[in-house]
Amino acid sequence: MNVVGFAGYSGSGKTTLIERLIPELRGRGLRVSVVKHARHGFDMDRPGKDTFRHREAGAFEVVVASNERLALMREFEVAQELSVHQLIAELYDGVDWVLVEGFRDADLLKIEVWRGRTDRSVRYPNDDFVVAIATDSPAELPVPTGLPVLDLNNPSAVDDWLLSQGERLTYNPELYP
Repeated sequence: MNVVGFAGYSGSGKTTLIERLIPELRGRGLRVSVVKHARHGFDMDRPGKDTFRHREAGAFEVVVASNERLALMREFEVAQELSVHQLIAELYDGVDWVLVEGFRDADLLKIEVWRGRTDRSVRYPNDDFVVAIATDSPAELPVPTGLPVLDLNNPSAVDDWLLSQGERLTYNPELYP
């Protein structure tokens, strides 16, 4: 399986880029999973639904499945921050690509997503795990770089670049205890 992260500030376009990359990769016959970091509490369930009621009753895990999908919800009894590697380990083995959103400080190869219209700083000069930059404003990058600069508004080009990386983005779980 190949894994690549997408890091950038809120509003930089990470979600939109990933949303546009998924059908590009799927169109090439590849199976894609996404790992998304949420900074605050979130809920995928709704009050009144059976799964919500089971969690509210104190279930540690609730798995709900149909002939179309499966969802696992796990409640932590004590707050904990899982690493991106722990989350990748939870994924189905038969996936070709894992696109990771967030986890900008993780020891994971990543593409920095940066928009020129913001006054946000860039991460790539100080993050050895940034392997490319996706931007809508290459001429406005505040620090010169030798990294590949990808067109944020051209997901096909980003997709082509990802696929051109060969084994560089192949994930080796043995490297992460």
